[in-house]
Amino acid sequence: MKSVVSPPSNEEQLVVAESAADDELVAAEVAQPQGEPCAACGCPVEPNDKFCPACGTPHEVKGAAERKAEAKQSIKKYFHCKTCGANVSIDPQELSYVCPFCDSTYVVEYSPEVSGRQLPEFVIPFRVTPEMAMEKFRAWIKGNDWYRPGDLHMAQIEDKLRGVYLPFWSFSMLAESRWSASIGEYWYKTESYTTMENGKMVTKTRRVQKTEWWPLSGRHHRYYSGYMISASKGLTQADADRIKPFSLLAAKRYEPYFLAGWAAEEYQMEIAEAQKFCYEEFYRREQTNIRQFLPGDTSRSLVVKTEFSYENSDLYLLPIYLLTYRYNDKVYRFLVNGQTGLINGDKPVSWKRIWGAIGGGIGLLILFILIVLLISALMH
Repeated sequence: MKSVVSPPSNEEQLVVAESAADDELVAAEVAQPQGEPCAACGCPVEPNDKFCPACGTPHEVKGAAERKAEAKQSIKKYFHCKTCGANVSIDPQELSYVCPFCDSTYVVEYSPEVSGRQLPEFVIPFRVTPEMAMEKFRAWIKGNDWYRPGDLHMAQIEDKLRGVYLPFWSFSMLAESRWSASIGEYWYKTESYTTMENGKMVTKTRRVQKTEWWPLSGRHHRYYSGYMISASKGLTQADADRIKPFSLLAAKRYEPYFLAGWAAEEYQMEIAEAQKFCYEEFYRREQTNIRQFLPGDTSRSLVVKTEFSYENSDLYLLPIYLLTYRYNDKVYRFLVNGQTGLINGDKPVSWKRIWGAIGGGIGLLILFILIVLLISALMH
C-alpha cells in the first residue's frame, strides 16, 4: 500500500535524488559479471578466472554453452514439510531428506508449479564452507557455561548440518513525518533545608534541578533501506536478526546454478505481509531519529505521524547454515551466517546445576549468619 503526499520540496527531492544515486551504485555493484560458486568455499568465480579469488582453488574455465547446460540441470526436487510447513528445494541426487528447520522426516514431494511463487531477484553466495561451519559449531558447543549440561558436547550431529538459501524481502522507501512534542530545558535553583547533624538541627543549601517545558512541532523525512525480512516458514525474524547483517553489496543477480548442491526454501510470507513488518520497523526508526533530533535537554509526549512513498522491494536468497539437534527429546538450533560466519544458537539449561548452585548459595548465607550470631553471642 503506497501513500504519496503532496509533491516533495526541493530539499526532499535532493534526498530522493541522493537515495537514487545510492541505488545506482548498488545496482552497479550487483550488475557486475556473474560468477559460478567455488566448489571449495562458495565464493563467486568469474567465468574466465582460473582460480578462486577467496581461497585460490583452481577453477575450470567453461564455455557459454557448457554453462548454459549446467544451469538447466539446476535444483528440481521439491519437498513440503508437514511438520513445520516449509517448502524446500534440494539437489536431485539427494535420495533422502530431513527438514533443516525442525529435523522432521515427515515430508512429501510436490511440484513447484503448484506454489506459483515468483523467482528471487538477488542471491548472496555462500563464502563459508560446510567444514568451516562445522568447526564453528564444535567450538561453540564445547564453550559451555556452568549452567549447561556437562555432556552436551557428546552429541553426534555432524550429519545434520545443512546449508540452505533462505528467502528474505528487502524494502526501501521514503518516510515523511509530522511530529509534535514537549521539549524540556533544565535550570537550577538553590534551596535551603534543615537536617540533623550530631544531635543538632543545621541549615544547609542544595542545588535542585528544575525543568521548563515548551511545545514544539515540525517535519522530518529520511530514506530507509536494507532491512531484511525473513520470508521463511522455519526461520523467525528474531532468529534471522541474531545472525545479521549480510553485505548486500555482494549480491548477484539470481541464476539457478548458484543453488547447485544447496537446499533452498521458497518464500512463505507474502510481500504484503512483509511490507507491514517493514512499515513497523521503519516507523520505529523514524521515531528514534526524530527523538534524537529534538532540541533541549529532554522531551516527552512525542507524537509522530508518518507516510511512506517511493517504495521498492526485492526478493533475496541469503546463505545460512542450519543445524538442529535433540537433547532429552527437545529440538535445539544452531545458525551460521553463510556469508560472514557470524554464529548463534540455543542450548539446553541444566536445572540440576542451577538449583545446586542456588542451594549452595543459600547454605553459605545461612552459615555466614550463624557465624555472625555466634560471634555476637561470644562478645556479650
